[in-house]
Amino acid sequence: MNLQQGTELIKTLSENINKTLIGQSEIVEMALTCLLAGGHLLIEGVPGLGKTLLVRSIAKSFAGEFSRIQFTPDLMPSDVTGHAMFDPKSEKFRIRKGPAFTNLLLADEINRAPAKTQSALLEVMQEKKITIEGKSQPVSSPFMVLATQNPLEQEGTYPLPEAELDRFLMNVLIDYPAIEDEVALVKTITTGEIDDSILMRELTAVTDPDSIIALQNLASSIMVDDALFDYAVRIVAATREWSGVQMGASPRASIALIRAARALALVRGSEFVTPDEIKAVALPVMRHRIVLSAELEIEGIGVSQVIADILAQVAAPRD
Repeated sequence: MNLQQGTELIKTLSENINKTLIGQSEIVEMALTCLLAGGHLLIEGVPGLGKTLLVRSIAKSFAGEFSRIQFTPDLMPSDVTGHAMFDPKSEKFRIRKGPAFTNLLLADEINRAPAKTQSALLEVMQEKKITIEGKSQPVSSPFMVLATQNPLEQEGTYPLPEAELDRFLMNVLIDYPAIEDEVALVKTITTGEIDDSILMRELTAVTDPDSIIALQNLASSIMVDDALFDYAVRIVAATREWSGVQMGASPRASIALIRAARALALVRGSEFVTPDEIKAVALPVMRHRIVLSAELEIEGIGVSQVIADILAQVAAPRD
């Protein structure tokens, strides 16, 4: 697959998904960027903004296998990965694979389950395999976890452990659509329909899993100048020394910046990365990897402001 073919396929994918995610084109762009970078996506927002619809739309668009896990306080790790069960007919144990054996795994409201259950995803997110009863089994390719998270101030939520947060390539916030987009959405769903299933009926599969893997390989070959590697590392390193930052981003954030910037360049139809791509992905890549001090939070300064200040101070290469 060459660059032109890849760009055309990505455009078709984006247009297909935007049929359902009305007014959320930026979120769709970041979700596709994360998919093509081979990463996992954490989506945060209040209920009713289309987080689950986004995941279902992506899965249906490339005819991939799709599993959904509704995270609840009583969910067990084996409910995610699977377990060994005794078969009385053969008098042997056999493996019952869990919903994590799929292409796209929707971890819905992931922060409503305790840390023990959340950690069940750590191995498969990092190594793309699952160990059950001492035997490791690979998951299908492409594989992506798309987790939705309700704001932490909502009742019945548990904060995600830092180790698991770091496994997500990107963390995007989904906000309310513009008034005109919401009007179009309401009009589409309520005209002659008794539910919102009309949105999914609009979707068709426009590609297949093998083509997604080809796009991922194409994204990994997008050119990055040495000066941009240096730029990405200096941005991440600045978070470790910034006043008011209790814990800065690790080298994994530097790697994620380049991977996401390459994928975004492909999504935008470019054959090389520019500083603009790195700046565009800096917030979703580092938002969940930085812990602020209590003093900054008291002053009302959030992570988004800190990252914006860092981008303003770290000089981008001009040539």
